[in-house]
Amino acid sequence: MPFELGRPFGAPDEPEFQRRVLRDTLALLERQDGPPILDDFPADAPGAGPTDMTGWSCPIPLPPAPPSEDPALLADILGEIGTLSPWQTLATDNRGRTGVGAAGVPIETAARFLHDLLEGEGVADNPSDTLSLGQSLRGASEDLKTFYMEAATAQPGGATSRSVADWFWGSTAGGRLLLVLHPVCVASADDGVKRVAASQLIPRLQAHRLG
Repeated sequence: MPFELGRPFGAPDEPEFQRRVLRDTLALLERQDGPPILDDFPADAPGAGPTDMTGWSCPIPLPPAPPSEDPALLADILGEIGTLSPWQTLATDNRGRTGVGAAGVPIETAARFLHDLLEGEGVADNPSDTLSLGQSLRGASEDLKTFYMEAATAQPGGATSRSVADWFWGSTAGGRLLLVLHPVCVASADDGVKRVAASQLIPRLQAHRLG
């Protein structure tokens, strides 16, 4: 499916489109040419086309994302987290929940762990006693993305999921960290880290930013 990672039914608040996806999914059970059956969904999710930034701009004064070799990258990310924290708290209060927490550590710890992986060439001390190193990579990276995006969507204006994703991956130090971390972790000596980096670290719609 041409949908963003974590949204298997497409964009939120699009019930007609989501019902269409669900009907097509259930129809696979009637097929006689499987299992397994792998089929492409024929349409893009609403808002998945070219980014429309009309009506939304991120008012948080984040500095420009640093280049990958900038030794101050971690400091910039921690600064962004501090600036975004009130917005992310507002988003949590408004929704009554948050998607942050997959790694089971504070968001600052997750950011430091990801940066340690970058400096350690895909290997670092695991901040979790219960998760494998690869699982910690997956949880920490998802927490970082979710933290930024929840904060962005709490701000005034009509932000589409694609415009928020493009802001994170194209304009923040947090997005830059995950982009430069990808090739490092793909070459990691840890098989779990390597698998997560290869298949889950960077969404397909943002893969053009690699390299």
